[in-house]
Parts: sequence; structure tokens; C-alpha cells
Amino acid sequence: MPGLGLGGLGVAGAWAVHLAVPAVPMLTVAVVLGILAAHLPGMRGVVRGGGRAGLSFAGKRLMRLGVVLLGLKLGLDDVLGLGWASVAMVCGVVAATFFGTWWLGRRMGLHGDQSLLVATGYAICGASAIGAVSEVSESDERDVATSVALVTLCGTLAIAVLPLLQHPLGLSDAQFGRWVGASVHDVGQVVAAAQTAGPSALGEAVLVKLMRVALLAPLVAAVAVSVRARRARETQQAEQDQSAQQDQVGGEARLGDEAGRTASAARRPPLVPLFVLGFLAMVAVRSTDRLPSAALDTAATAQELLLAAALFGLGSAVHLPSLARTGGRVAALGLCAWAVVAGVGYGGVLLTT
Repeated sequence: MPGLGLGGLGVAGAWAVHLAVPAVPMLTVAVVLGILAAHLPGMRGVVRGGGRAGLSFAGKRLMRLGVVLLGLKLGLDDVLGLGWASVAMVCGVVAATFFGTWWLGRRMGLHGDQSLLVATGYAICGASAIGAVSEVSESDERDVATSVALVTLCGTLAIAVLPLLQHPLGLSDAQFGRWVGASVHDVGQVVAAAQTAGPSALGEAVLVKLMRVALLAPLVAAVAVSVRARRARETQQAEQDQSAQQDQVGGEARLGDEAGRTASAARRPPLVPLFVLGFLAMVAVRSTDRLPSAALDTAATAQELLLAAALFGLGSAVHLPSLARTGGRVAALGLCAWAVVAGVGYGGVLLTT
């Protein structure tokens, strides 16, 4: 309860800042407030002590609910309305960004799942995608928090930088909107950046962005398959090691082998996590056009609040002294990934418009 109460205060503060300065996305403020709460002398003890369980609950469970409700922003008609050329462009941007960022992170020697999480955040939809993938990869909370902080920072910078590049790059309003939708991470950041070029740019940006969001489900499923395959290899290796010792320990080794096999099977993540199925179900519901506007608006508000609480919880797990030790490599990966997604997105927009 202390952690959830603190998360509620963080959401209220983020909402107040967003109302005062609409150009600043509420989710961005939530991450920043979470980081501040983890380092302020008066609150640091609560964040790291009695409030940790509630904040971790928000960062995981509430994130899942927010991802489910995110599906209500996407209908099949929206995807089909883009045209097959634009759909192929979005898929190409996502694939190039994901694999390019993941490869760069591995080459830079980032530890844990940071390369995977940063690649996911840049390729799909920022912190929401990081939270979804971290559930199936069972990533360390500190890796998740660091990746969220990096992706949120770069997405916020994009709000200020991309509008300055529209005219030097020779982009029309519609082209600029598509570029923003293809290269900016969070939905709120896309709206903030694209609205500077007018309603036509905003409409194109949201459509392209939601197409990227639609790729969240297959990406999470692919990561789950990869995790299962890795664990299967680890189990097979363990079984081979136990088999080599079987002659020495007799039937006891066989019992241990069966127990290890059972435990490994229990640890395997599902191919498609329940919250991803919920996301797809919400997409199907939205595609029926049966939901009234009031219900969609309520769901959008709930989704924003849930994700804000989750991001506050994740931000509170950021430890700046630890981040400083690997901050140079993480920041370098963020800048490189930003260049990849912006460059590939720009090329894709020029080819399809």
C-alpha cells in the first residue's frame, strides 16, 4: 500500500504538470518524478524500503493492464487504410530498428537484457513495449528502469528536434507526420511532435504509430519463443551433465533429472502471454465499431493513468550512481538507435509517398 499510494501521488503530479504544460507528455513526467522520488532524501527510504513492493507491482501488473487497453486505440480499418506500401514500410522500419539496435548494444557490451529492451522500445512504442517484453524475458528490474529512462529521454528530445528538421529535409506536412509516426517512440510523444505541423500531419502520424503498436503482439510472441528455446537448450545441457554422472549416483540422479525437467517446464513462459491476448482482444473489439466514444475516451484516460503509475514505479527503480557507471555506453546506444530509426523512417516515407 505505501508504494501504490506513492505511485498515485506521482500520477497526480504528472497529470498536473501535463495540464500546466500540455506539450510535455504525462508519461514522460511520470518517469522523471519516479527517478526524483528514488533520490530525494525524504522519500528515498520509502521507495527502497516499505514502498518497493507496491512500486514493483505498479511497474509490472499495472503496465500489463495499460498495454491491454492500448489495443482499443487500434482498429483493423486503421491499418488497412494505410495501404500495403505503408504497412510494408512500417514493418521494415520496425525490423531494421529492432535488429540494428540489438546488434549495436551487443557489440557495445551492454549487460543483461538492456540491448533487447532498448531495441524494443525504439522499434515499437517506447516504455509500453519495454514493459511487455520484460515480462516474457523476465528481465532485471534495473535493466528495465534504465531502458525506460533512456527511451523516454530520447523520445522527449524528439519533440523539440524533429519539427526543426521538417523544412530542411523537404517534407510536406503529411510526409512529416508519417516520419514522426515511424520514428518517435511513445504515442503521446508522437502527438506532441506531429501537431506542430497541423492536423493532416497529426492524422498521418497517429495512423503510422498505431501500426507500429500493432506489431507489439508478434514481437512479444517471438521473444517468448526465443526464451523458451534458450531454456530448452539449458535444460538439455543440464540433462546431459546429469546423465554423465548417472553411473556414479544411480537412481538418485534419475530422480533429480525428472525434477529438473519438471521445474524447467514450469518456468517456461507461454508463447503468447495473457496480457498480449488481451491486447489483441481489445483490437478486435475496437474493430467492431460498437463502442461509444465515451467508452473509448474513458478507456484512453484509464490507459494513460495506468501507464503513468507503471512508469513512475519503473522510474523509482533507477539508481543514478549505477547508471553513471554504464551511462556512456547506454547513451551512445540511444543516440545510435535514434539515428537508425530516424534514418530508416525518413527513407521509408520518401519511398512510399
